[in-house]
Amino acid sequence: MMKLTGINQITLRVNDLRMAEEFYGGILGLKLDHRVGANITYLRINSDMLVLVKAETRGSPEARDIRVDHFGFRLSSDAEVDAAAVYLDDRGVHLVTRPAHRREGRAFFVMDPDGNLVEFYSMRDTGINNDSADIDISSPNVHVAPNRPKIAEESDSAEVKKSRRSRK
Repeated sequence: MMKLTGINQITLRVNDLRMAEEFYGGILGLKLDHRVGANITYLRINSDMLVLVKAETRGSPEARDIRVDHFGFRLSSDAEVDAAAVYLDDRGVHLVTRPAHRREGRAFFVMDPDGNLVEFYSMRDTGINNDSADIDISSPNVHVAPNRPKIAEESDSAEVKKSRRSRK
């Protein structure tokens, strides 16, 4: 049996590499590690990597079958989760859910510029707790669905540029 110790990297296909870099680097604070040509950016948090790859075909926020379901960034406390929600909201980031208690800690979801669902969460040292009345067990997709058509309309109305095929 393998003993996996963490996630090495997450790779996202994005429509606009610079907008994605601004969201993940400028707003969330991931550090630029390096770029490969004009179509790939590596961002880093300690030993973890987030790789942004310019999509060859434009994706749309409602096309969930070609996107990552979601991924999460861990914060060290419930208070940091709440502070992160305020920070992101102040910068105009679309909050899909507000911070809520989950079985393992406190969490909320945002949507990045390409419609990827990103979770911010804290984890209790004791792990997952038993069910309780104050725990939100709803799926983030319940909150996302009504917002997707609006985002799709906004992206459809923007000028769509054909991307050149890249060699990998």
